[in-house]
Amino acid sequence: MYVPPIYQPEDRGWLRRIIQRYPLATMITNGERMPYATHLPVIFSPEDAAGTGGPEGATLLGHMNRANSHWDSLTDGASAQLVFTGPHGYVTPTLYRTTPAAPTWNFVSVHVQGRLRLLRTMEETLDVVQLTVDAYESAHGDGWQMDGSLDYFARIGTAVGAFRFEVESADGMFKLSQEKDPEVRSRVSERLSTADAGPSRDLGHLMREFYLDEDHAA
Repeated sequence: MYVPPIYQPEDRGWLRRIIQRYPLATMITNGERMPYATHLPVIFSPEDAAGTGGPEGATLLGHMNRANSHWDSLTDGASAQLVFTGPHGYVTPTLYRTTPAAPTWNFVSVHVQGRLRLLRTMEETLDVVQLTVDAYESAHGDGWQMDGSLDYFARIGTAVGAFRFEVESADGMFKLSQEKDPEVRSRVSERLSTADAGPSRDLGHLMREFYLDEDHAA
């Protein structure tokens, strides 16, 4: 991913935050005719979940349906890329209050590159599924426990393919109006924050947090 220097966050921990907040990744690997691309949930492994720096060197855990031809194409140790899409939104030139001006689209995206380690046993697969459930219930759910459904998960587990993803490198594109002065950035984040719902509003809140972190670091 091409990232102009102005859109690269100085704090590499921001890449990790986007992975944790927007964990539905697109896995991309090479195919015979064209690349494979599959959307799937991903979490940090328990030993890496509490980290604060960039994702390099960490291990991610994920799973997909074995009926997916993408799974059949995977080999242990193969190179792969995971793409995490953060919030995004349209920025109208009226917020700049200058002429000439041009509209743009602000967004956040994180790409991680690494190696796949396919998990072969049912125990390993169910462990990834349970860790994923625990992580998402804690962050997004109501604290549901899967203990009473373990037999059910064991029955459907044969249809699930799980993997470990060893992160070797990562890129983050945080296009958040950095080329504008603080007053304009404030108007942009305010407009986005008042959107009805969806990624634009999330982007507005993230811009405020991002620049607040920068101000504190300065």
